Amino acid sequence: MTTPNCSAISPCLPTIALAMGDPAGISPELTAKLLADSDVRAAARIVVFGDRRILEEGARVAGLTLDITVVSPDTASDAATKPVLVDLGHLAPESVRRGEATPEGGAFALENFRRALLMANDGKADAVCFTPFNKKAMRYVYPGYDDEIRYAADVTGFTGAAREFNVLDNLWNCRVTSHIPLAQVASALTAEGIVAELALADRCMRESGMENPRIAVAGLNPHAGDGGNFGREEIEIIEPAVKLAIRKGFNASGPYPADTVYVRARNGEFDGVLTMYHDQGQIAMKLMGFDRGVTMMGGFPFPICTPAHGTAYDIAGRGTANLGASKAAFMLAVRMATRNLAARNTK
Repeated sequence: MTTPNCSAISPCLPTIALAMGDPAGISPELTAKLLADSDVRAAARIVVFGDRRILEEGARVAGLTLDITVVSPDTASDAATKPVLVDLGHLAPESVRRGEATPEGGAFALENFRRALLMANDGKADAVCFTPFNKKAMRYVYPGYDDEIRYAADVTGFTGAAREFNVLDNLWNCRVTSHIPLAQVASALTAEGIVAELALADRCMRESGMENPRIAVAGLNPHAGDGGNFGREEIEIIEPAVKLAIRKGFNASGPYPADTVYVRARNGEFDGVLTMYHDQGQIAMKLMGFDRGVTMMGGFPFPICTPAHGTAYDIAGRGTANLGASKAAFMLAVRMATRNLAARNTK
């Protein structure tokens, strides 16, 4: 990493590569608000990828004046004293149609994300963070764009296991299957697959600072199958997976009915819940804290974090976008990057 030597006088701060998201939504405003936030600036060295003109418009909407260094893509600059914007100059403001997904907006966000990913993949940043993307816009220019995990793997050549996690305060939502049709979920479940996802969740939660994360495993069927009356996946697949995970040393339990497990988790009984499919946990998490939720992509050699909400086209340009989730995403990236740095420095 390019992080300078650490000392008591000069603390070792991680470097975060920040990609500006979709220009037609609230991403420019949120990027400006992040760069102006004193907690964010104190927590890390920040390198932003985007267009100076788009960021300036975001700052205008937010009512902010930014104190940053602007450099061209081929100019090196130290981000130790203030955030650095790498001005790619790749989107004319007049081409932005606020509140509309366009190929121009998709190309803008994709290039910013690609640059941030490559910076981290080359060992020059410790984590990646981005303000919200619009998948429709990105598919205009990258038809294979299924989600951020697929794109990050394509860009970096990563071939390992990666998964999307949702984090609300200190509660993690993990899942076994993600972007597949609901009709395919049951046939996609295996005991080995469940244990593998639980192991990845445990690893990422530890990287965030938890010492021995308590992970509840949700059932698939109503009332966790009700002893086989409503399905046998709990008996034949999920319960054996939990037992195997416990034998492997993980602090796991379940399966629990999905309609009550988040109540128990919210009350502090668990640190995370491993669900069987996408919306099983997403609905609960977003109801509990839509404005604070974070999406974290785990499994890569570096953390990738973003707010859990979308581009909010309906309020773009009003200056009312809530920074909560974006700030939470950035600070989670900082925590994980800091722990990873410390672990490498002790080897």
